[in-house]
Amino acid sequence: MTSQPVCVVVGVGPGNGAAFARRFAQEGYRVALLARRRELTDELARTLANARAYTCDVSDPASIDHAFGAIEAELGAPAVVVYNAGSGVFGSLEEVDPADFEKAWRVNALGLFLVARRVAPAMRAAGAGSLIVVGATASRRGVPRTVAFAPAKAAQRSLAESLARTLWPSGIHVALIIVDGVVDLPSTRAWMKDKPDSFFIQPDAVAESALQLVRQPRSAWSFEVEARPFGENW
Repeated sequence: MTSQPVCVVVGVGPGNGAAFARRFAQEGYRVALLARRRELTDELARTLANARAYTCDVSDPASIDHAFGAIEAELGAPAVVVYNAGSGVFGSLEEVDPADFEKAWRVNALGLFLVARRVAPAMRAAGAGSLIVVGATASRRGVPRTVAFAPAKAAQRSLAESLARTLWPSGIHVALIIVDGVVDLPSTRAWMKDKPDSFFIQPDAVAESALQLVRQPRSAWSFEVEARPFGENW
């Protein structure tokens, strides 16, 4: 291991997750790429300096413990954790079943709780660290088709605020990025073929926001920032 700091990206997909990994790798971090499946993360790790892929299911406490144990042994204690795990099923009350509702909560809220418990002791001992949580506008309002997703993201946001109030005095910067809009992905472009480039949130821009939060001086920390395209109706 070297003296380079470690960044763990929890929930690496082709959009924001991959962008977080690339941006922090560019800044000289050793990057741990966590996802349930390894196809994307293995390929991404091959393109980045000092990056490794790890299998992790954030809804499973044992899986989190195993992944972070391996990261600590192979890369070192995380200085930055970006919690980007946030999947959920969209549908109405009649369409969403109880298992879907529970899974959304486990991924968005329970997983964050477990990850925070895992990394907080070492960050407290170091007197420094950053935990960046990627949230959504759904945390602020529920609409008919977010009957499972909105409650899960609301729980995640409340948990992040509790973590910030708990951990900031120890020098650990907990911050939340509220993503408001459609992330630019091949799948979303195919779904919304009529939309201009300006309609979409660029993952690299969201990653830049995360890096700026990590760089903030302690005398002026932010808890919640928003990321939305300039033309978004909000």
